[in-house]
Amino acid sequence: MNFLDTILAAKRVEIARAKTGVPQAQLEQRAAERRGFRDFSAALDAPGVRIIAEIKRASPSIGDIHTDLNPSALAQKYAAGGAAALSVLTEPSFFKGSAADLQRARSSVSIPVLRKDFIFDPYQIYETAAMGADALLLIVRILDDEKLHALYALARSLGLDVLTEVFDEHDAARATALGATLVGINNRDLAQFKTDITHAPRLASYLPPQTKVVALSGIHTTGDIRLNLTNGIRRFLIGEALVRQSDPESALREWTTTGIGVEPQPETTPAGS
Repeated sequence: MNFLDTILAAKRVEIARAKTGVPQAQLEQRAAERRGFRDFSAALDAPGVRIIAEIKRASPSIGDIHTDLNPSALAQKYAAGGAAALSVLTEPSFFKGSAADLQRARSSVSIPVLRKDFIFDPYQIYETAAMGADALLLIVRILDDEKLHALYALARSLGLDVLTEVFDEHDAARATALGATLVGINNRDLAQFKTDITHAPRLASYLPPQTKVVALSGIHTTGDIRLNLTNGIRRFLIGEALVRQSDPESALREWTTTGIGVEPQPETTPAGS
């Protein structure tokens, strides 16, 4: 099995175990009572470079990154540095994340928080709202069309924003059919975990004009950000590069001012133009 298959197999076991501990009906009630959502999509609409700063302890491709990080302290540094939003890994087996990481991070800041995980079951949508996230990630390539549309609709009905992740032209077409307006293009192939930072600018042309495109994975330097800016992408999700920083607050300040002096380009260009 490739990386993605291995992760999904473990996730199915995890979800089955979770359902025996906390019935879905209980999560549905907690989700229905949830108040105080923060507008994740709107946070990415402000002018300039908008960064979703990620709290990430480990990765299956590189192993441990910072397993003893303090989610609250790191979230505060990210917010002080100008992050538009947070992303928190909650997958425990390969990324060593948890719902507790998300809850501790969110309680420490006022910016919205994305739950980053491998979501393919309605149970996880209710779980996301109940744990306190403001948005979640849906990965197009792990869902068939029926499930993709159902999970997207369920998340929106509960007040959750959705970042829809795509990797190739087929994914982009499916996200477009879904009506997704906030789309993350993963520079990393989840099957092999190989990364190419020029991938997002190329694939963006397959999305409708005015799609809010977020470049995911592999962004490490000011040069990486400038490359995307000159190709019309100004939103980024950055994890490993920030977690490894000795001063993530300063790094974010530098990156969020990178666009000054860069000639603005259209956010996306229709395919074939």
